[in-house]
Amino acid sequence: MDYRTAGVDVVAGREFVERIRSSVEATRRPEVVGGLGGFGGLCRLPAGLRDPLLVSGTDGVGTKLELAQAYGRHHDVGIDLVAMCVNDVITSGAEPLFFLDYIATGKLSPEAMAEVVEGIADGCRQSGCALLGGETAEMPGFYAPGRYDLAGFCVAVVEASALIDGRAVSPGDRILAVASSGVHSNGFSLVRRILESQAVDELTTLPHSNQNLIDALLAPTRLYGTLVKALLASEVPINGMAHITGGGLPENLPRCLPTGVQGVIDPTSWQRPALFHWLQQAGEVPEADLWNTFNLGVGYCLVVPAAAADQALAICQDTGYEAWELGAVANGSAGAQPLAGLPFSA
Repeated sequence: MDYRTAGVDVVAGREFVERIRSSVEATRRPEVVGGLGGFGGLCRLPAGLRDPLLVSGTDGVGTKLELAQAYGRHHDVGIDLVAMCVNDVITSGAEPLFFLDYIATGKLSPEAMAEVVEGIADGCRQSGCALLGGETAEMPGFYAPGRYDLAGFCVAVVEASALIDGRAVSPGDRILAVASSGVHSNGFSLVRRILESQAVDELTTLPHSNQNLIDALLAPTRLYGTLVKALLASEVPINGMAHITGGGLPENLPRCLPTGVQGVIDPTSWQRPALFHWLQQAGEVPEADLWNTFNLGVGYCLVVPAAAADQALAICQDTGYEAWELGAVANGSAGAQPLAGLPFSA
């Protein structure tokens, strides 16, 4: 017996590392020390910071992986992995520094795994952070051949005096919504159950549309780092930010609001994308469950003073992000829900 007959191909692993080397190197930042292959990744803090705070986040892609692997969409779940971490840490106003990935698989498929890492590197390039390192583990007998799972970890940095933590939010502030690219990477346990109940294949399109259903569901999570960087560079005052992930608006928007205030949203301020209409109708999903599971077209929220709302919206448009005024911040009373205006009973 040897390691290869036990299910782990060391030679294929080395070939995989060589294939991804150029993609990883393309994400390099000036602060990175050394290259790929060490036991630990090295990264300095950016110069000029007086009181730096490190902001970290970790996440995965959830059961979207099941659908992505079934249809061979490996590159885009790499982007998803980065987005789920980076979109969280930038809500504090932090700049992403580096990213680490962990891939566990039953049997290494160099082609599929390389596509995943190339997608991760693509997401890192879009976010301006270095892919500092990672780990790929072959675990035959634990994962089925051809199956894999992903986890990611991101570290960002922000000057303590520039930290955005919601404490500056006050009544009268405007809540701005920034469009999602689709379902992103949350709610896929429900998505897959809906698909199982329908006669869906690779050619299925959304009703009254030429958009392919599987393409729409597997569209990679939108990265918002470029937008946040542009807003901060323009010195638009941002009092709070929220990444709309699992739990939708009802769970995530209140996370950037301080005690004593209430977010009041207007659910008629945008047109819900056709994909979410299809999911609701095909799965007979109650309205409350829909709001508490999916982003419904809102991927990110900004809370800004009323006087800065128009400027912030203009910057969103200039940087290629669809955005609109979703609602406003009001005084909250004891025992009141942190989010009002929802079209169902909380």
